[in-house]
Amino acid sequence: MNQPDSSFWKATNRNGTQAVSRQKGPVSEAKSFKPVALIASAVAVLLAALLVASMLGFGPFSSKSQRNQTVLLKSVKNVSQYHAAVGNFELLLDEKESTGGLPDFIAGRRTLFVAAGTVNAYVDLAGLAQEDLTVSADGKSVTLRLPEPQLDKPNIDHDRSYVYSQDRGIADRVVDAFTAPQQAELYLLAESDMAEAAENSELRQRAGENTKSMLTSLLGSLGYEVTFDGGASS
Repeated sequence: MNQPDSSFWKATNRNGTQAVSRQKGPVSEAKSFKPVALIASAVAVLLAALLVASMLGFGPFSSKSQRNQTVLLKSVKNVSQYHAAVGNFELLLDEKESTGGLPDFIAGRRTLFVAAGTVNAYVDLAGLAQEDLTVSADGKSVTLRLPEPQLDKPNIDHDRSYVYSQDRGIADRVVDAFTAPQQAELYLLAESDMAEAAENSELRQRAGENTKSMLTSLLGSLGYEVTFDGGASS
């Protein structure tokens, strides 16, 4: 005789009839599964929060970089240049590229680049020879012939230089999607234009005047009267 299923139970109601009901086994399993799921979810949320905090530089897992390096002084160079004037320049570079007669909307590029920088003007006092300095017989005056002022290479300020706008054809947009746009050529063109602008400015003349003013004050404090014989942009 088969054993009765333990998952069944009998109950007698008021009419004397028996009702058979099956007790479902999985209920207890579902009840025990809920706390485990809640704990797992809480752990996952906690780990995610720790990961985000670590990426932002907080938390126990935040990454810390260490850099050990030694800076060596290779050489020291004596400088005899008197930097007497600095010119601040800003220019708008309009650079246009076209490809073999194709319409600009297919292949072509036009870039407006704002460049800012400085140019130093100096007088190299190392160029003074013995014959360039003459002291009067009474020792009260000095005549100087100064070298001509020179211009340094333009110093482009990268923090103040930027691409203002850029129009590109379809082909150029596709190329830029796979390669980083090169701005080195723009900086070189801006440097060339800035050097030309400095040459055409009064920067050399201002440097010559400031150098003469400095030497007049310096030698005057020693009791000499100073005159200049040409040079230093006269």
